[in-house]
Amino acid sequence: MSKMTETALQELLAQEPTWQLVDGKLIRNWTFKDFVAAMLFVNRIAAVAEEMGHHPDIDIRYNQVRLGLISHDAGGITGRDARMAKRISKEFA
Repeated sequence: MSKMTETALQELLAQEPTWQLVDGKLIRNWTFKDFVAAMLFVNRIAAVAEEMGHHPDIDIRYNQVRLGLISHDAGGITGRDARMAKRISKEFA
């Protein structure tokens, strides 16, 4: 799978404004009421990731969760990351 072009990335970010491009990754942050709520969210993300066969980088800090999407095997953001970002945005708005 090839990396997305800069134009395609900018179009994706315009369509998905809750995601940001940070250090070559698609990044999105969530804040929850507590650690338990954050972990419940992460477990739901894990189920989607398994279903899609694409796994985000996940950083958990008490009640804050940061997801990072990048296709390490392609060396950048691909259509696979874009599909995952759109799915997460739709299911976890």
